[in-house]
Amino acid sequence: MIRKLSTWWRQRQAGRLDIPEALWDEVEASLPFLGHLSPDERAHLRQLAREFIAEKQWSGAQGLQLTPRIQLAISLQACLPILHLGLDWYAGWVGIVVYPGDFIIPRQMIDGDGVVHEFDDEVMGEAWYGGPVLISWFDHPEDTEGINVVIHEFAHKLDMKSGDADGMPPLHAGMSKRRWVAAMTAAFSDFQQRVDSGEQTPLDPYGAELPTEFFAVASEAFFEAPALLQSEYPDVYEQLRSFYCQDPQMVNGRQ
Repeated sequence: MIRKLSTWWRQRQAGRLDIPEALWDEVEASLPFLGHLSPDERAHLRQLAREFIAEKQWSGAQGLQLTPRIQLAISLQACLPILHLGLDWYAGWVGIVVYPGDFIIPRQMIDGDGVVHEFDDEVMGEAWYGGPVLISWFDHPEDTEGINVVIHEFAHKLDMKSGDADGMPPLHAGMSKRRWVAAMTAAFSDFQQRVDSGEQTPLDPYGAELPTEFFAVASEAFFEAPALLQSEYPDVYEQLRSFYCQDPQMVNGRQ
């Protein structure tokens, strides 16, 4: 009953949003990786984005003035991974904080001798367990070429649905945990070796940091460069296809 009431309220609030058709078209045109969606999928994505905007609490940081265009661009990208999963996958938190470009997060690290080191970490985004998603906004796509900050951070949120981010989100019925672990572990190990050897990898080398980062980077590639990911790591591609319940290489049911 509570879930039904929450969904009703979300849909009611979303229905009050006045988003001109021209703005939908403009923002979607700036996100070419949405091109594989069928008309029904595109309509469904728009509805999810509406509800997502209405449900979450939005804040602009460091003087950034949030605009409908910024909110819509972030929402369409954030909702693409859960297109066939549903907004309940983003339940349990509400905050989205948008920064004008890279931002600094103070960190503390304790070394092996117990000494505390403090430093400033320049980042493009961060997802907090049970808390907000922090996102950098760039007006010019070339500033983030090869990186999709939104999909990356929201992949972390999906990862966290099973607890601490570890590169394994809750798997659907019928998916094999053994196959997921085998595919991701082998690919992550190979990717680490390639990055450590100095290879200019086609995937973002940040994915070699941790299994959770590899999952997020692979998710970026799955939606933005699916043929590349399938060529590099076909087993990972198959696992993500099963998890996200979609195949970005299929256009209106055809590959």
